[in-house]
Amino acid sequence: MKKANILIVEDELLIAKNISLILKNEGYETIYGVTDYDAALNILESTEFDLVLIDIQLNGILDGVDLGEYLLKKNSIPFIYITSNTDAITVNRVKETRPHGFIVKPFKPVDVVTTVEIVLNNFAHVNIDSFRYKIEKIEDDVPFILKKVVSYINENITSKITIDELASLTRWTPQHFNLLFKKYTNQTPYQYILIKKIEKAKAEIIEDDLSLLDVSLGLGFKSYSNFCNAFQKITGQTPEHFKKEQNIKKLSK
Repeated sequence: MKKANILIVEDELLIAKNISLILKNEGYETIYGVTDYDAALNILESTEFDLVLIDIQLNGILDGVDLGEYLLKKNSIPFIYITSNTDAITVNRVKETRPHGFIVKPFKPVDVVTTVEIVLNNFAHVNIDSFRYKIEKIEDDVPFILKKVVSYINENITSKITIDELASLTRWTPQHFNLLFKKYTNQTPYQYILIKKIEKAKAEIIEDDLSLLDVSLGLGFKSYSNFCNAFQKITGQTPEHFKKEQNIKKLSK
């Protein structure tokens, strides 16, 4: 399964490397070392990214807000500012670009991770969240139906969920449901369910004193090996390695 690819545009390379390590530990792919507006545009035009993290203070004449304006017009990639610039003038400029998130330096790793996860999740659902906007007349009810399906998945994530079961919540055949789900979310139902199960697994490993076997059985995996394969495919690391990292973090606090 494709990992989210994140571009870090930051003129302080030590900070950029730190952000990259934080995100790589969570299974994301990152590119950093991009320190100015022109270099950012060049790589954005040649490489596909799922998210851009932008420092406002960049090398050169144009800054991160100028890059935000470019991404706003492009309207295909979510972006988050990471900056220590919080003065009124800068904040007003930032608001005009309508970023998907804003992180203030100095930040904690959890600030970066949670903001990135929320922004990527929200952007993936943008096509089925039209009910959040004031629309006088809605011609297409597909987003509303899919939103109901997504809610059902989230509420039953510890159970085995089949495509036929999900399609029965709609007026479509399973095949047509699959096509519409992929069209509106950029994920197949199977991919979405698997990602949500692994997110739940990560939360249980962090918060609960459960064995990895109990976590996998509780989420409905056929076997522990299936759970391990899925976990590594999505996060880039084994559940054992993830749990060990979390234990080290707890001891260091």
